Amino acid sequence: MSGLVEALRRAIGDAQVLTGPDAAPYEQEQRRRWPGQALAVARPGSTAEVAAVLRLAAAHGASVVPQGGNTGLVGGGVPDATGRQLVLSLTRMNRVRGIDAANLTMTAEAGCVLQALQAAARAQGLLFPLSLAAEGSCTIGGNLATNAGGTQVLRYGNTRELCLGLEVVTAQGEVWSGLSGLRKDNTGYDLRDLFIGSEGTLGVITAATLKLYPQPVATLTALAACPSLEACVALLMRARARLGAGLTAFEVMNRLALALVARHFPQCAQPLPGAAWTVLLEQSDGESEAHARALFEGLLEAALEDGVVLDAAVAGSLAQSKALWQLRESIPQAQSAEGQNIKHDIALPVSAIPGFVATTDAALAAAFPGAALVNFGHLGDGNLHYNVQAPPGMAPAEFIARHEAAVNRIVYDAVDARGGSISAEHGIGHLKRDELAARKSPVALGLMRAVKQALDPQGLLNPGRVLGP
Repeated sequence: MSGLVEALRRAIGDAQVLTGPDAAPYEQEQRRRWPGQALAVARPGSTAEVAAVLRLAAAHGASVVPQGGNTGLVGGGVPDATGRQLVLSLTRMNRVRGIDAANLTMTAEAGCVLQALQAAARAQGLLFPLSLAAEGSCTIGGNLATNAGGTQVLRYGNTRELCLGLEVVTAQGEVWSGLSGLRKDNTGYDLRDLFIGSEGTLGVITAATLKLYPQPVATLTALAACPSLEACVALLMRARARLGAGLTAFEVMNRLALALVARHFPQCAQPLPGAAWTVLLEQSDGESEAHARALFEGLLEAALEDGVVLDAAVAGSLAQSKALWQLRESIPQAQSAEGQNIKHDIALPVSAIPGFVATTDAALAAAFPGAALVNFGHLGDGNLHYNVQAPPGMAPAEFIARHEAAVNRIVYDAVDARGGSISAEHGIGHLKRDELAARKSPVALGLMRAVKQALDPQGLLNPGRVLGP
């Protein structure tokens, strides 16, 4: 494969083809569970250079692993250990190509960091609403490749719903330019939706046209302590009825999740006493802050009177609102500080979540006494991050090696029994590939394989991810 590396250097420049120690930052994801070794890392700076890289890879029969900000959690963006896979980093493709304020759209390259896109929209008095904990380092190409969700799915939808058009380089090195700002286009199959969520296995996303929204006049954030998960669901139903489309976020955190934040980030103030469950909810209003506050406070006062909420705190300033969100967004970092854990990113009908948590908590407690259940996530759209940490006295790595399969079986069987999904927003990658094969219907798997064969007949794009050999 040395001939490929030299050809890549001629095509995109010596400095943009990394090998050896220079490639190391691209060879391991943040959870450090799947260390790999790349043949090389190619860092193209344009769509034409991406196409050139893919043509050369196809000519040499080399597999390609597309990579954005490398913030994924399922091992989908790092090479395997063979030393024969080419990492294709999109981080140099980081330009906002244009904002059409009248059409409420923005066209940006795949390597743009999400936070930079939020800022670009804000500078025009507009809103790009995708928001997640890794927004300071994740890229929009990776967000699209995994159909990322985040904290405002309840109001604005997943990344798929925020995308109107794509530019994609195929496995053969051809460019499909579908950067349309149209909201209505029924001219044949929706190719855009094939590539969104495909995790780099069907083509390489190089740019996207994204939806923008007017900035809300007022945004209010609150914490509410609830006695049970059933009470959280009851509060969600009331919030939907009272706030309507103004309800933009509804997050839940169990007692242990916030206890971990208190342990590892004591500087994060927690304004409410500990409760079984704590809700973080946000309302955006297009009328006025006074109108928003009246609706918000009325909702919480009624819930307090009825015992649905035990205590509540409404942010009185932007700084206080950021502090409340910091509690929620610090949970993954607190878990990392505590040690590796068995992660689950599951989706269920909201009505099924309390029953799922009660029965699955009990099953895991019986099977693995002392295991810590860290449960948090986006209750408003039915997505929980249901994570299991090692019991006291057992090293996290040992717990994962010995018990991950059994823990997953308990959790995923309970998810299947309630019509849920084993992946809500993190993707399949390497971590869940075998689970997908075991749990997805043969018809669905057959259709997926047919699409893969049609678009990537050599099997060179991110092999071994999503679908097995």
